[in-house]
Amino acid sequence: MISIELARALRTAGLRWHPVSGDRFLIESSAADPGAGADVFTVSEMTVDVHHFPTGSQIGFNGTTEWALDSVDLGDTLWLPREDQLRALLRDGFLSLRVVRDELEPEAYEVRASLLGVERVFVAATAEDAYGEALLDLIVQSLVGEPESVLPPRLEA
Repeated sequence: MISIELARALRTAGLRWHPVSGDRFLIESSAADPGAGADVFTVSEMTVDVHHFPTGSQIGFNGTTEWALDSVDLGDTLWLPREDQLRALLRDGFLSLRVVRDELEPEAYEVRASLLGVERVFVAATAEDAYGEALLDLIVQSLVGEPESVLPPRLEA
């Protein structure tokens, strides 16, 4: 699973979440149960569903009796994108993923990506974090003044 810190950095950089079934998330609002931030939830039409209102989107907890929360604003959540979602957001920039094994270091994952025409390598303890680092770099590069002709389309999931 992607690290919480990296998921926050992606959100801060501008990655927006449009929840679909199967997405994982945390609740970050202090208005919710203080212990809820440690729980990872999954959007599912049976128990956790997205409701769209004119005032904004909310995630509803349908029929959950073990936790007394009916819904939470989307802005109070943190999306934890999966490996396949992160790879899809890199689009054609993704080149490869490989496991890096070294006798002195623990196993790591290496993502090679071509970001705005420059090949880069990102190494992390999990594949999700390696993809996330590549995506974060792409977003940041897109925001720091690259000519408009080479900017990727708006990054949203």
